[in-house]
This record gives sequence, structure tokens and C-alpha cells, in this order.
Amino acid sequence: MPVITCIDDLKRLHKRRAPKMFYDYAESGSWTEQTFRENVSDFEKIRLRQRVAVDMSNRTTASTMIGREVSLPVALAPVGLLGMQNADGEIKSARAAEKFGVPYTLSTMSICSIEDVREHTKAPFWFQLYVMRDEEFVDNIIARAKNAGVDALVITLDLQILGQRHKDLKNGLSAPPKPTLKTMIDLSTKWAWGLEMLGTKRRTFRNIVGHAKSATDMSSLSSWTAEQFEPRLDWSMIARLKEKWGGKVILKGVLDVEDAKKCVEVGADAIIVSNHGGRQLDGAVSSIRVLPSIVAAVGDQTEVWLDSGIRSGQDILKALALGAKGTMIGRAYVYGLGAMGEKGVTTALQVLQKELDISMALCGKRDVKDLGRDVLLVPEDFEGRWQ
Repeated sequence: MPVITCIDDLKRLHKRRAPKMFYDYAESGSWTEQTFRENVSDFEKIRLRQRVAVDMSNRTTASTMIGREVSLPVALAPVGLLGMQNADGEIKSARAAEKFGVPYTLSTMSICSIEDVREHTKAPFWFQLYVMRDEEFVDNIIARAKNAGVDALVITLDLQILGQRHKDLKNGLSAPPKPTLKTMIDLSTKWAWGLEMLGTKRRTFRNIVGHAKSATDMSSLSSWTAEQFEPRLDWSMIARLKEKWGGKVILKGVLDVEDAKKCVEVGADAIIVSNHGGRQLDGAVSSIRVLPSIVAAVGDQTEVWLDSGIRSGQDILKALALGAKGTMIGRAYVYGLGAMGEKGVTTALQVLQKELDISMALCGKRDVKDLGRDVLLVPEDFEGRWQ
């Protein structure tokens, strides 16, 4: 067993173990991938302020996210097709999150269904909703989430239409993989992945197939999903969804102060500053660059979290010090899942927690809730001087 010391170690194992189309699905952005890259590289522009001769004993990374106690202020973000990175991937990720004491968010586009995850977990999880044209499907999936004890609804705002990801088109991405010559050659080298997939019945989008009237099998599913994302999604529709849900609502995909204010107006319990991991509008600014302005505008009215670009505990520290009350990780735990299943997700969380804990202490802080801008050295033009 290799020694895992950082998230990049898991990334290398993930690439080696998973089929190319699914690794590429996780490790890609839209168009030129500029935003995808800058989500990570912009974190590197912020420096940490080392402090010495301070008491570093009795440290804690525990916090809360929308009133829920967490072992560290991190939630597992919704990621589609997790069950193709590793067999039953959503169940394994939810179990790892539950044992570690952090929230797990199930994607609408998951391989394992809401009911699958509920059956195999004890702690409440969150559910991410893509708003579809099929209102009956949306109403039903909200009801299914309620019946499963989901305690927060995450509504994604930045995917009314799909950004183009070149790798997915070139790889012929599908779940399960189509038996083309190129795909079969690749799968022949991923025998461990294949054996695990043979051992599960969960190999397609089980939140959709059998629940959407016009998506009854694999042949109809692809056309259904291509046509279904709701381009008319607006603030009035979001307000109606919030009322229909009746519980805590988290709005994901905010990059603009004016949009953040609208989130507050519709009563969001938390806002996630996110550009969908660089998978939607290429050329958009990184999440960490816009975080301070959104915190300044609405941080006293709702919880502001950050998603997109986190690859280390130091990244989490920087986000919290810039005012985020929580963070979401996607690729960081997907690498672990693809590399080693449930154990890999746990390992990813352990790596992040250790890096956060040690870095926080060396910055002179013992409690993650005490992190502020005083632990950072931020370039004067970090947020950009845009005309």
C-alpha cells in the first residue's frame, strides 16, 4: 500500500485505476480550462502569516455548517457519476462522510439513488437539485428527498445550460460505458475497477431511470438529460422551490455580489461561492478571488461557503480566513474514491484535516472558528482591478 501524504497522491492512484473517460470527467473544465486551472493557482497567490511563541495545545477543527456540527468545516460537494469512479461510489462517499462527521451531498445525476444512499447510511445527507423542465419529476424527487430524511436542499444555479467539456465529447462519456473498441481497450487495463462494477446492480442514473416518464431505459436517458435542464430558472422559480421544499436551502453557483444579494432576498440558509469547478463559464473569475467581496456584501445575513479549487487543508484555511463559514470539496475526495473507495474518501478527509490543523497552529490559532484575515498575506490586487 503506497504512503498517502497529500491529495495529489490520491489523484495519481485514481488516474491509474479508473477508466479514462471517468477520470477525465472529474479532471476537466469547460473550453480552454482557464477557470478550472485558476481555481487552484489563485490559492497559491495568498501567503500564510507565521506566528511563533504562542500556545498551540488543545487545537480543534470542529465547527458548524447551517447549524450542523462538523468535525471540520467541509462538506462533500455533489458530484455526478460517482458510482462510475468506484462501484457504489455515492454510498461509499456518504458512509465515509458520516463516519468522519461531515455532510455528504448527493447529486441529482448520481448513479446510486436517494433511496440507495438512505438504505446504507444513518446520518442525514443533503440533496443537490438540478432544476428540470419536467415539473412532475422535480416535484417527485423533492418528495423522495423528504421521505429519505434529507435535511438540506442544495439548488444548483449555474447549470441552466451545459458548458462544453471537450474531453467528455471525445471520450464518448456515458454510464455505463458504451462498448466501443477504444473503450474496451481501456477497460481491459482496468480489471480491478471492472470486477467491482460487475458486483453491483447500480450502473446508471438511478435517480432518473424509472422515475422520469420519458427516461425508461438507457437509450432514452441521454436524450432526456440533454433536453431537461431548465433554461428559464429565475429567482421567482427558486423562491417557489424553496417554499415547496419547506426546509433549509443552500444556493450553489454564485460568483457575483448582486446575485449573492438576490440569494439573501429569497431566504437562502447558505450561499456557495462556486463556478462549478470551472466546468461551466470558462473565463470566469476563480471562486477564491470573489469570495471576499461576497462575504463583505452578505456575510452578516447568511452563511457564505466556498467551493471550487480546494486541494489542501491550507486552501481550506485560506477560504475560512477570508470569511467563508464553510467549504465544499469535490475533486479532492473524488480522487480518493477513485483510488481506494470508501477508505480513499476517508484518507482524503484525514489529509485535509491534518494540513488544516498544523497550518492553523503555525499561524498562531488553536480554533478553526478564530481564523481571520490576520493570518493571511493577500496581494493588494488579489480581487482584481477590473474596469
